[in-house]
Amino acid sequence: MSTNIGVILKDVLDMKIEELPGGVPQPEPDQVCLSMGPVGICGSDVHYWQTGRIGDFIVKAPMVLGHESAGTVCAIGGDVKHLQVGDRVAVEPGYPCYTCSACLGGRYNLCPDMKFCATPPYDGSLCQYYCHKAAFCFKLPDHVSLDEGALLEPLSVAVHACQRGKLSFGQKVLVCGAGPIGLVNMMVAKAGGASVTITDISESRLAKAKEMGADAIFHVTSRDSRETAEEIVNMSGYSDLTIECTGVESSIGTGLWATKPGGSYVQVGYGKAEVNFPIVAVGIREIDIYGIFRYANCYPKALALVASGAVNVKSLITHRFPLKDALKAFELTKAGTGVKVIIDCDN
Repeated sequence: MSTNIGVILKDVLDMKIEELPGGVPQPEPDQVCLSMGPVGICGSDVHYWQTGRIGDFIVKAPMVLGHESAGTVCAIGGDVKHLQVGDRVAVEPGYPCYTCSACLGGRYNLCPDMKFCATPPYDGSLCQYYCHKAAFCFKLPDHVSLDEGALLEPLSVAVHACQRGKLSFGQKVLVCGAGPIGLVNMMVAKAGGASVTITDISESRLAKAKEMGADAIFHVTSRDSRETAEEIVNMSGYSDLTIECTGVESSIGTGLWATKPGGSYVQVGYGKAEVNFPIVAVGIREIDIYGIFRYANCYPKALALVASGAVNVKSLITHRFPLKDALKAFELTKAGTGVKVIIDCDN
């Protein structure tokens, strides 16, 4: 039996690169087995490594990390009709129960029985071979690379956020935070015809945002959210739509103060479980606040944005490592160096 090497989180701060039990997995009737290619490191992977939990999701047993992934079909289950061996696919990392009210209503991201890669207790895809539901594997056109396929995952978060905020042509959009998720939200908003101002405390990240097409950048130097908002408004005007991608309390306040009366605000970033924010200002200005959790029915739209050339996700990639150097890749990501770090499972 061939070996299957993966990156396993054994416990808090204890991550190993080792052979997974059982060798190469065999697909169930509705699954495909993938020879994995690129897998991006997400902030959630680092968070599980460093703390062992995100909210109520707690690592209680060894878990393979990784959920931003693409690969090549190497075996198919008997019920799979739309894919064949050799197809290159992007992996939407979660699959729901299909029967609950959330699933039947089209919002399967809210399914209470969602099985999502690298969310306890389910293994992720940062390994050489991985089986996944075929219905959540999306065949890539010949001109779309596996790297782009892997980055459909964070791009889908941005598609969902912009849809929740009812993005429309000609709007002014404020994106708070120029990390990977802030940058993909900026790109989707730009593709949707908006002008985008993006903020961050890091001048290097703002420089990257400008390089990638931001209409305006704002370097945050104050923790006074209202003062910061006033400076942003003086520079770019009030936003029709604000997309907050940091989860930092002061940034949340800034985003709300900078949103126009009657505007929309989407909370993408997660930080502290509870924060203070200007609720009276939200109420008397009738700002619509939307939460988002992952995405639903967004992968085909994300793929269309990439395939058409409307969005260039490859520009996010700043570092890449072979699977044997995955621990170095995680250390680099933890340090905040670069934007998106890729691990090549086939190298």
